[in-house]
Amino acid sequence: MTSLKDALRGTGVAIITPFKKNGDVDYDALHKMIDFVIGGGIEYIVTLGTTGEAPTLSSPEKKDVIKYTCDVVKKRVPVVVGIGGNNTAELIHELETFPLDDAIAVLSTSPYYNKPSQEGLYEHYKALAINSPKPILLYNVPGRTSKNIEADTTIRLANDAENIGGIKEASGDFAQCMKILRDAPKDFLVVSGDDALAMPQIACGMNGVISVAANAYPKEFSDMVRSSLKSDFKKAKSLNDQLVGAYELMFVENNPAGVKAFLSEMGLIKNNLRLPVVPVQKKLQEKIKEFVKGK
Repeated sequence: MTSLKDALRGTGVAIITPFKKNGDVDYDALHKMIDFVIGGGIEYIVTLGTTGEAPTLSSPEKKDVIKYTCDVVKKRVPVVVGIGGNNTAELIHELETFPLDDAIAVLSTSPYYNKPSQEGLYEHYKALAINSPKPILLYNVPGRTSKNIEADTTIRLANDAENIGGIKEASGDFAQCMKILRDAPKDFLVVSGDDALAMPQIACGMNGVISVAANAYPKEFSDMVRSSLKSDFKKAKSLNDQLVGAYELMFVENNPAGVKAFLSEMGLIKNNLRLPVVPVQKKLQEKIKEFVKGK
């Protein structure tokens, strides 16, 4: 298995999927976004995450977005593909049929709604790992899935499943994160899934972050992460302080409605989303507009 700890050290951006007014994927805007974040210095791109509105994309659209993203990136940075959900058999089919040749890894969110036991989570991920052509990154985000992947389950998978190479930890539980960092194998990648917590979590030993905010502020955010990884926390804090207001505004209502509001104010995309997600309310949009102008 490819070791991900060095390849995915730093900032990954959970890239948005731009849409046209009629709801179609806006590939010209996606091209612009890819060039913008790579030019800003991010270390890798994650496509088809929740920020990319993957739950509202059809299977053919997902395949097209993966292929287009990899073609535009042209190996300038690694690409991670999001393939997650609550139907294990369907996910195995996607792993076997999606165009993953140019991807370095698959990010797979834990099953939502069915709320499996820890044993169910373990068996789910083991089945994915056995059938995946690429290393799997676990994604623990109980705020969305209503089920936490406990540290013991993560460590068990890290030791038992050869094709599981890391975790995006978005539980916000520092004690749980530190237990994973203490007990997981040395080459197991642990990255933050919380923009606002990334700096202190890197101080605890995490290897970077998969970020929402880096869509809008790739240079500032990735510089902050690199400074943190070098233990230059004076510089990291100065950069992070400039972004705290953005973190707060981005997540007031919904992700990716918040970050898309920022990007539309920057002129990078049109502010279009797919139901059930809608643009942020006018009052919040005005606050975002003022923040962007102030930057």
